[in-house]
Amino acid sequence: MMNLERAQAPVAFLPDWLSQHAERRPARLALISEGRAITYAELYAAARFAAARAFAMGVRPGDRVAVICHQGRIHALCLHALMQIRAVMVPLNWRLQPSELAYQVEDCGATFIFCDESAAPFAAQVADLVARDVQRVVFSDDAWDREEAGQPGRQDGNAFAPMDLPLQSVHAIVYTSGTTGRPKGAMITYQNHWYSAMASAIQFGLDPEERWLVPMPLFHVGGMGVLMRSLIYGTTAVVHDRFDAERVDRELASGDITLVSLVPTMLARILKLRDGPYPPRLRAILLGGAGCPRPVLERALQLGLPVTQSYGLTETNTQVATIHLADALRKMGSSGRPLANTRLAVQGPQGPTAEPGVEGEILVQGPTVFAGYYNRKEETERALAEGWLHTGDIGRFDEEGFLYVLDRRADLIVSGGENVYPAEVESQLLALPGVVDAGVVGKPDDEWGQVPVAFVVLEPGTVLTDEMALAMRQALRGRLAHYKVPAEIRQVDALPRTASGKLMRYEMRKWVMQA
Repeated sequence: MMNLERAQAPVAFLPDWLSQHAERRPARLALISEGRAITYAELYAAARFAAARAFAMGVRPGDRVAVICHQGRIHALCLHALMQIRAVMVPLNWRLQPSELAYQVEDCGATFIFCDESAAPFAAQVADLVARDVQRVVFSDDAWDREEAGQPGRQDGNAFAPMDLPLQSVHAIVYTSGTTGRPKGAMITYQNHWYSAMASAIQFGLDPEERWLVPMPLFHVGGMGVLMRSLIYGTTAVVHDRFDAERVDRELASGDITLVSLVPTMLARILKLRDGPYPPRLRAILLGGAGCPRPVLERALQLGLPVTQSYGLTETNTQVATIHLADALRKMGSSGRPLANTRLAVQGPQGPTAEPGVEGEILVQGPTVFAGYYNRKEETERALAEGWLHTGDIGRFDEEGFLYVLDRRADLIVSGGENVYPAEVESQLLALPGVVDAGVVGKPDDEWGQVPVAFVVLEPGTVLTDEMALAMRQALRGRLAHYKVPAEIRQVDALPRTASGKLMRYEMRKWVMQA
C-alpha cells in the first residue's frame, strides 16, 4: 500500500516553454505577423537578447514593466523577453488617454515602459504624466535580425540560464476594462495560462499544425491568451496589428487558419462579406468579450460558420464556458457548459447552486481564476469570497446545465419591481431593419423607479424621426414585455465600447443625464 505521507507534493514548477520549443522544434513557426514569419529558434534568440538588454538597464524578476506596442510582433517580443527575466508584464491599452494609462503605471509601480517605435511618442506622453521617473525602452524590428541575438550574454551569473516557470508566480497584470469605476489590475499567473491552455485543448482538440488567428488587441486578455496557448502547445499564432474585416475574411478563406478569436462586433462586420462557409480546416470561431446579439449568431450559423460562443472574463484568464458547435443551434444564446477544469454556479437564495432556472450572480471556481487585484486587498477579498470568484454577471442554467448569461449585475434595470436585462432589449433592437448597433441603460423615473432608454446607430444616411422611433417601439412590443420596451430611442453616431467590444454603459448613463 502506498504511504500517503510520502505522496508527491503538488507541482510548483514547469520547464520553460519557449526554451524547450526552441531546442526541440527550432524551425517550427511560432509567430506570423504582418508578412513576417518567426520560428521558435528566432523568437527565443530575440527574446534572450531583449531580456539581456532589459536586465542591463535594471529590470529584475518580479518588477512590473508596462508595455505599449502598436506592432503585434514587438508586443510578443516584449512578452517573451520579460518571461525570460520573470518580470511581470503590464500590457497597456493604447486606445486610452495618456492620463488613464499614467494612472495604471502609477498603480502597479512600474518604472519601465517598453514600446515599439510607432508607439514611442505616445509612451513618452504617458511617462511624463507619472509622478516618479519612468524609463522608456524602445524596441525595433531589427531585434529579429541581430546576429548577436543568439548570444545574449550572462549578466549576474546565471541570470539568463533557462529557468523553470513558477506556476504560482504572476506573469502579467491586466487592467480590467473599467466599465464600472477605475480599472483594477488583475494578476494572471503562469498556472492560469497552463490550465487555460489545457482546458482549451480538451474542448477543441489540438492540431499539431495549429494556426490560431488573433485580430484583436494583444493588450487584451483574449489576445494575450492566444499568444500563451500557442507558446504552451508549440504551435503558431497569427497576429494582425489592426482589425480589418476584409483581411480577416481573406485569411479565413485561405484555408490556413484552424482557430480564430473574435468579438461580436468583428463577426458582424465579417458577416457582411460572407455568403457561404469557410474551408473545413477552420475548426472554430471563438466568440467572446461580450454577449453576441441573436441576429448575428443566427446569421453566422445559417452560413455554416463554426461559431462557438463563450463566456469568460479577465479575472478567469478568458473563457470558463464554451458551447460546442453541435449545440449552438438548439441552445441559441447559451455560452455552453463549464470547461473541464472549471466549476460554475449562480448565487441563489440558499447559496451557490446549479439548479435550472435560478437567476443569480455567476460564480466561478477553478485553476484559471486569477490571483487577485494588485494592491487591492479588500476588493480581492470581496471578489474571491467564500472560495468563489464573484463575477458581477447575472446568469442561469437550463435543465441540461447550459449557462445563459443575462447581463451585468450593475447594469440591471429595475422598472416597477420588474427586472429588465439591457442585453435582451439590445438583441431585439438589433433585429430591427436598419439598426447597426444598440445600447440600453436605465433612466431614473418618478413613477417606475427606472425606465429603459435605448441608443441606436442606424445605417449610413438614415435619420431617426419621431415616426420611425414610434414604429420601432411598436415592433418591440410584439417581442418584449411592455416594461422592457424603451421609453425613448435616441440616435447616435457610435456607441462607446472597450477594446473587447463591451459597452461602456457608464458613458451612456452620462448621455441620459445630459439630455
